Amino acid sequence: MKKNILLVDDDEDIIEFLQYNLEKEGFAVTTAKNGIEALDKINNQVDLILLDIMMPGIDGFEVIKKIRQNDFYKDIPVIFLTAKSSETDEIKGLNLGAHDFIPKPISPKKLIARVKSNIRKLSAAEVASKSSKEITAGLLKIDKEKHKVELDGNFLTLPRKEFSLLYFFVTHPNKVYDRDTLLKNIWGSDVFVTERTIDVHIRKVREKLGKHSNMIETLKGVGYKFSVDE
Repeated sequence: MKKNILLVDDDEDIIEFLQYNLEKEGFAVTTAKNGIEALDKINNQVDLILLDIMMPGIDGFEVIKKIRQNDFYKDIPVIFLTAKSSETDEIKGLNLGAHDFIPKPISPKKLIARVKSNIRKLSAAEVASKSSKEITAGLLKIDKEKHKVELDGNFLTLPRKEFSLLYFFVTHPNKVYDRDTLLKNIWGSDVFVTERTIDVHIRKVREKLGKHSNMIETLKGVGYKFSVDE
């Protein structure tokens, strides 16, 4: 499966140059020309972010601050692309959670090597975190790898999107999520679906949960929340 890179830079020539080299190496690349656009395009399908520091409006430092404050995206590796080479800037970036720095002008070979290195580290961390493949929430058990859902001893059959939606809720309990956030995390930002899609899928998941459907609570005018049904 291709790894997804979000490439953020306000220089169109740099974007075109780096996108070409990354795609040639087999990466899927999404681009953004400023910090605001970058924050809008981040979703749970992004594996790594290449982020310019000096951009108009919101600079790279502000972007990474917002990323690290978000529970969904705080662990995505960020590599800064920078024309700033001072030690102070590098320390600031590392303290904000950057994984690496690549100075401009950018060498494609070094860029690819750094990206692959950080992707390998990410993959190793993910493997280490999966010591238990099964997630349990009260009477509900979900095995993401086997696409299996068990509730109170009975196995449920859920299509892929319903499964992804339930899995997201179970791994983010007791938090309220609006429809837009759920859409971005389950369907991604590049797929056009309406907020009504969320309502329909949640109704279907509740039907499968039967008498335990109250695990997914509706907060009118706000969104949805998952809590364990003991």
